[in-house]
Amino acid sequence: MKLGFWQLDRLEWKNELIARIQSRMSAPSVPAPVEAEWPKVNAKTDEYRRVRVTGTYKHEYEVAVFTVLSKPKGNLSGQGYWILTPLVQQNGSVIIVNRGFVPLAYRDADTRKHGLLAGQVTVTGPLRMPEQANWFAPENVPSHNNWYRRDPAEIAKTLKLKRVAPFLIDSDGTINPSKLPQGGETRVDFPNNHLGYAITWFGLAAALAGVFLAFAWRRLSEGA
Repeated sequence: MKLGFWQLDRLEWKNELIARIQSRMSAPSVPAPVEAEWPKVNAKTDEYRRVRVTGTYKHEYEVAVFTVLSKPKGNLSGQGYWILTPLVQQNGSVIIVNRGFVPLAYRDADTRKHGLLAGQVTVTGPLRMPEQANWFAPENVPSHNNWYRRDPAEIAKTLKLKRVAPFLIDSDGTINPSKLPQGGETRVDFPNNHLGYAITWFGLAAALAGVFLAFAWRRLSEGA
């Protein structure tokens, strides 16, 4: 029974999380945190908040992070890469932008020159925190230019970039329509199976109680 109630608590937590993220994703954009505010940025208060930032892309420093895009919002999906590009602001500080998805054949910037935006641009999209290593996102291997996790600190260290934000921005793609990378692919699909798990645990508890009652009734009947 305790496991069933625990799953109900998890269900309430997951529903609140999804509602909070959807609210942040649909809200008007606000300026991205400035450099002095970076140490206070965290997942609980900031992740998925829509922000905007203006600067100049440094395409020569872009990093391709391997991914498998399912349920795309655009036309392209499957195996490919997230293209992460440093955006240098006027004061010299840097925010790494996930510009979006490209198929495997378009990893190199030379294969999609039409999408290499020049000059000052304003990027809008949800703020994202660094990815942690797990079964689906193993450790990066910068020495071989193999990237599996979006980690701005590791990217900055590898590329010897200074004053880099500890978060990223997922571009919504509005400044690069119909071109690669395919922006606007932020994933907000969280599994929410806690109600089913709770029903399963309560069902098992009820079944065990039924077995015990049947056993007890049989013993009482035999002793009568």
